Amino acid sequence: MKRILSVAALILSLASTFPTQASENTVGKVSKNAQAVAPLQKGDRVPDGVLRTVAGKKVRLKKLLAEQPSLLIFYRGSWCPYCNAHLGALQGIQKDLTALGWRTLAISPDDATHLKEMAGKHELTYTLLTDRGLALAKKFGLVFRLDAMTQEKYRKWNIKLDEASGGSNQDELPVPAAYLVGRDGTILFSHFDPDYKVRIDPKELLKAAQEHRRD
Repeated sequence: MKRILSVAALILSLASTFPTQASENTVGKVSKNAQAVAPLQKGDRVPDGVLRTVAGKKVRLKKLLAEQPSLLIFYRGSWCPYCNAHLGALQGIQKDLTALGWRTLAISPDDATHLKEMAGKHELTYTLLTDRGLALAKKFGLVFRLDAMTQEKYRKWNIKLDEASGGSNQDELPVPAAYLVGRDGTILFSHFDPDYKVRIDPKELLKAAQEHRRD
């Protein structure tokens, strides 16, 4: 019996030296491709980060969250037609979200000029913020590096990531994602998809906001 117990103890000891599934996430890292990202999810606490408003003012994410529970939308940039379509569609649920006590913060590497263009194009009433160098998106584990072939393809299409981001981003992008976050910084709902063409339906977000209504 003692021998069995000692063997069991040894197995448990060895097991503790191996990484757990939680340690395999990509928080704070840049993944090799979009399929490799394993970002923060429901139940995790969001990190803090410095963002910039359309006016160029610095704001801290946790300060914004402490003021009001928020829907965080991470998107690729104003150059992306799928981002344009999604952000435009999200405008349609803003009144309902506001009535439920939520506000929307849309975050991208775009500089202030491109944020203004995006907001004006779709008459957006919610807040767009600059995540310079994708610093916050990296803390969420959403960032991946574009391969050489895709970078060349983007150049042919005249997509200039460095220009859109004010020179702070050249070969990295965030996987589009949506988070409902409470005032204490806890993620109540999360959605991401490595296929940038797939975006969560605004109606699904509104339903989740209703289920996780917070004061």
